[in-house]
Amino acid sequence: MKKFKNLNCVLLVDDDIPTNYIHRKIVQNTNIEVDVKSITSAREALDYLTFSGKYANDEDTQRPGIIFLDINMPGMSGWDFMEEYRKIDAAHKARTVVVMLTTSLNPDDELMASANQEIVNYMHKPLNEDAFVKIAGKYFEEISN
Repeated sequence: MKKFKNLNCVLLVDDDIPTNYIHRKIVQNTNIEVDVKSITSAREALDYLTFSGKYANDEDTQRPGIIFLDINMPGMSGWDFMEEYRKIDAAHKARTVVVMLTTSLNPDDELMASANQEIVNYMHKPLNEDAFVKIAGKYFEEISN
């Protein structure tokens, strides 16, 4: 198993449970040692990152190194999430990279993602093993045994 410094957890934020399941399996199949947390709403993801809501007393929770974020979700979209994410204390998002992972074909979404400094990549679903390995290798240092 490969291990990367500061990459202990991947956070999947997508309202579609089957998509989260498939993406979890893809990450697990890469032979990279990482926990995968799936959350089905942007609001809950913000609670997870800030230890609030149902995560208020859960400070042992793994901090995500990578957040894979869907755009089109009910209630709070991926864009709404990013607006709130921008306001989060830097300590809660230290060493975290955000990747938009979407089915959106709207070219404006890709332009907005590229203009947002906190989004490191814009990708179309589904995630694949090669893409995950490349993102891990680009933003995190591999730890040799």
